Amino acid sequence: MRQSVGDNRRDRAEGLAIQGLAFLADDMDRLEPFLSITGLDPSRLRLAAAEPGFLAGVLDHIAGNESLLLQFATEAGIDPAEISRARAALSGPEPDWGP
Repeated sequence: MRQSVGDNRRDRAEGLAIQGLAFLADDMDRLEPFLSITGLDPSRLRLAAAEPGFLAGVLDHIAGNESLLLQFATEAGIDPAEISRARAALSGPEPDWGP
């Protein structure tokens, strides 16, 4: 059975978000603000990662801080815009509220 393009995109996005979580967890100065915002403690990260929307939230957190975004993109060897594309694949595109 072949995976659809959408499934493959979502799998790649999940992988990038997991990589982003590892990036945050690798440095307490990066992890503490994330934990503070989410209300999680480090022992619950693995469990929380299985929750719907959590991985998109990781990408939201990284994308919300330009310095963090650029640092992660450099470390991951990706274009920073890939974060937004991955987030959209995980949670759907941002709504277009129009004029």
